[in-house]
Amino acid sequence: MEILVGAAIVVGLLGIVLPVLPGALLVWAAVLVWALELQTTSAWVALGVATVAIAVSQVVKYLVPHRQLRTAGVPRRSIIVGGVLGVVGFFVIPVVGLVLGFVLGIYAAERRRLGGHDTAWTSTKTAMRVVGISILIELAGALVAAGTWFGVAVST
Repeated sequence: MEILVGAAIVVGLLGIVLPVLPGALLVWAAVLVWALELQTTSAWVALGVATVAIAVSQVVKYLVPHRQLRTAGVPRRSIIVGGVLGVVGFFVIPVVGLVLGFVLGIYAAERRRLGGHDTAWTSTKTAMRVVGISILIELAGALVAAGTWFGVAVST
């Protein structure tokens, strides 16, 4: 059982770094299934810690980048255009197309809004950095959940 749960957690963590799967949700679901199977106090505590860590990371991953993008002057519309083109790119060029579409979408939206290459590229780099921070925040929450599960699973 622990091997399957561990594999699901690893896939979830990879899904955060390579946004193909709902990674944090997969990590949480794996810990939930494990806790339901064991039904021990330590398993429920691990699930509680995982739930709080992932919930907090989900809230923070939106609050921090939103503030940074607003401060940098990158409009939400540019991020939405990047997201849409990222999804389209994912289906045109699997996995790599997601990143390429996202970057090209933000650049195109910012180039149209700002007019010049240098300012659009600066804005695009800011947006990419902020999205990277968002991914790291989500990864941190999922790693806390995974580490808690691992610690409890090894000790039982």
